[in-house]
Amino acid sequence: MTDSTESASAGCRTALVTGGTSGLGLAMAVALAAAGLRVAVAGRSGEKAEAAAAGLPGAFGLELDVRDEDSVARAVAAAWSRLDGIDLLVNNAGIGMRTVNPRFMTQAQGFWAVTPEGFRDVIATNLTGYFLVARAVTARMLDDGRGRLVNIAVNETTMTRAGFVPYGPSRAGTEALSHVMAADLRDTPVTVNLLLPGGATRTGMVPDDYAAGSRNLLEPEIMGPPIVWLASAAAADVRDERIVAAEFEPWLAARQRA
Repeated sequence: MTDSTESASAGCRTALVTGGTSGLGLAMAVALAAAGLRVAVAGRSGEKAEAAAAGLPGAFGLELDVRDEDSVARAVAAAWSRLDGIDLLVNNAGIGMRTVNPRFMTQAQGFWAVTPEGFRDVIATNLTGYFLVARAVTARMLDDGRGRLVNIAVNETTMTRAGFVPYGPSRAGTEALSHVMAADLRDTPVTVNLLLPGGATRTGMVPDDYAAGSRNLLEPEIMGPPIVWLASAAAADVRDERIVAAEFEPWLAARQRA
């Protein structure tokens, strides 16, 4: 077990990024690896995870289905062993509205038209998945005397937008879960924070035809600076913050002035 006082004040050496094979997850994995962290890139497909990690220094891929607690247990144990501990968990794995309505951006679908199977799968991935991975990692972090959890979130308007069942409720749930996690861990060396892009991003969650015609989408790389900062020594005592990547620089400047 490490010295908790010394460890808590240091920056992160290692990270596990779920949903790390594309989109926001890959962008954050790239940024963390470039900052010198050793990164476990996790995804439902082990092959895709290995391919995504292949181009990153010190990174490796892991098969991890966040819906399956046995898969979570195996992946967390493997990541912990290969990294010699997980300093930072980036809870990012998720699926969006495309799985229940491929044209959700232009043709909204009422909640009553969503299939129960589709509803359950989104909740299992976006909400239960965050819980299962955080649960497995946090127990080890507490024993280790250090650790940081970053849960990826969305704008509040997305949570209540018409036609956004089940994605909106799933992300409202993950945000509430994150605040409860932070409260539960308040008096421990493990921290919890939320990070969100601040708008729709150019990822696989947005339909291709909409993405092709839109100039207003944020690029996934916007997540790089805030996730690297959250892994740094400067963020050692940051807890229960809701950080918007698109507003990160002014937010950080105001924080530093304060």
